[in-house]
Amino acid sequence: MISPVSRSGHAPRAPASVLAGLFFLLPLAAGAAAQTPEERLAELGIELPTPDAPTANFVKAVTTGNLVFLAGHGPCGGLDESNTGKVGLDHTVEEGYEIARWVGVCLLASLAREIGDLSRVKRIVRVFGMVNTPPDFTRHSQVINGCSDLMEQVFGPAISKHARAAVGMASLPRDQSVEIEMLVELHDP
Repeated sequence: MISPVSRSGHAPRAPASVLAGLFFLLPLAAGAAAQTPEERLAELGIELPTPDAPTANFVKAVTTGNLVFLAGHGPCGGLDESNTGKVGLDHTVEEGYEIARWVGVCLLASLAREIGDLSRVKRIVRVFGMVNTPPDFTRHSQVINGCSDLMEQVFGPAISKHARAAVGMASLPRDQSVEIEMLVELHDP
């Protein structure tokens, strides 16, 4: 067994060049942390759309205490052949990923309307992704990664890593390819 302690009884030290390299990275990490979610969205070339009105008797978001419950969202801005139909039949997994990413943008638009500043987000708690698929489809997680990856790009891993379900559905409202719900925790006011 190799011991991390030297014969002198002290732990080995990293070479000065390694330590200098790590200190060089600190300003980069600090700069990334200082960026707001809105700045990250702009850097990604994403402008949040105006959220669509609900299509039935519900609201897009409900805040209670420090939690925001976002209703199931499909692609905003209108449905057409690019975002309706079954993933695995009418769309490839890669196309499904892009649809889920766009649904993530739509979720952020509703969240921003509900809370104002996205910097108020303390944690993306849970994502529940539903994919319109044929019965033998098995790659639901790869599709819903489109939304999860977007959240990580916007909020960083410490805030964005969430519990998640990615399931297949025989159909979804208005034949949309993807529908996603999200639960978000806010910082104390």
